[in-house]
Amino acid sequence: MSELKRTPIYDLYSSYGARTIDFGGWDLPVQFSSIKEEHEAVRTKAGLFDVSHMGEVEVKGPQALTYLQMLVTNDVSKLINGQVQYSAMCYETGGTVDDLLIYRKAEDDYLLVINASNIEKDVAWMKKHQLDDVEITDVSNKIALLALQGPKAELILTKVANDDVKTIPTFSFVEHVDIEGVSVLISRTGYTGEDGFELYCQSAEASKLWETLLSVGEQEGLIPCGLGARDTLRFEAKLPLYGQELTPDITPLEAGIGFAVKLNKEVDFLGKEALTKQKTEGLQRKLVGLEMIDKGIPRTGYEVFDGEKQIGFVTTGTQSPTLKKNVGLALLEIDYTDIDTEIDVQVRKKRLKAKVVSTPFYKRRRG
Repeated sequence: MSELKRTPIYDLYSSYGARTIDFGGWDLPVQFSSIKEEHEAVRTKAGLFDVSHMGEVEVKGPQALTYLQMLVTNDVSKLINGQVQYSAMCYETGGTVDDLLIYRKAEDDYLLVINASNIEKDVAWMKKHQLDDVEITDVSNKIALLALQGPKAELILTKVANDDVKTIPTFSFVEHVDIEGVSVLISRTGYTGEDGFELYCQSAEASKLWETLLSVGEQEGLIPCGLGARDTLRFEAKLPLYGQELTPDITPLEAGIGFAVKLNKEVDFLGKEALTKQKTEGLQRKLVGLEMIDKGIPRTGYEVFDGEKQIGFVTTGTQSPTLKKNVGLALLEIDYTDIDTEIDVQVRKKRLKAKVVSTPFYKRRRG
């Protein structure tokens, strides 16, 4: 059995009380205090996540834009320097290779942020379709990533950043920000449904950045958070997780991220033909929210029925810490996706009643 990979901050985990688990070959903290406490902190104050396991790939060269336009579903030509875009890579079948963020540093210089479990597969896919005059470099081991999330995130960051982080718009970034001597790329993005920032730095400086942020944020209630809260937070906001809501067998259109699929862009991107056909002919299934009527929790992989007919399966489910309800996301046949449609979820040996509800389960108040 191969040894688990560790992030640059691993040695600090124990001093903050972390309980770690094997997550896709990484030894990562599932929680520091408790999932509910960390979830609540991000919804009401702030939480700090070590997400250095995520992958980063540089795409550079005169043909970088042309290449990315062919590789991903969104329209990369709409980006200007300092902007971030959410997108997906698809197989020719329309199924999903991965979902990702694209950072435009210059017209010929982009940073792609991909899922940790997909790094090798994604890089191989990218190189398979590489164009001349495009340089693809996996820099995942050199870069650490921390996520500062929650309504107090901006206030905490302004205490230590020399740039005016308040002026960074959503899905935009600023490079070379000095935080206590650490050079940081600060991006107004996140995976929690709250306002917040993702901070990229050199791996060797990650521990210093982590301790600096927790120290200055303590007064505002900032606490370290693990994968457990990250999952419940993203789930409530209906942010897809690769391997559950998005897979090689689930297209971005079925998963509800059609906003990141630009079928009208002039370039023929990988999967465009299959996705256009799917849109034209109409979806046969789609991702919806479920709320349990009977007592039970709809867990990942549970089958969903109408009578004796299986009509889909649960992709993610839990008791929502914010709503205090047992809810789930499920990929269902299209005839069963109207709001208030009643269906049955196979929970162990019982079939329990549930109904289709609107999503996201949680949406933050702005202003």
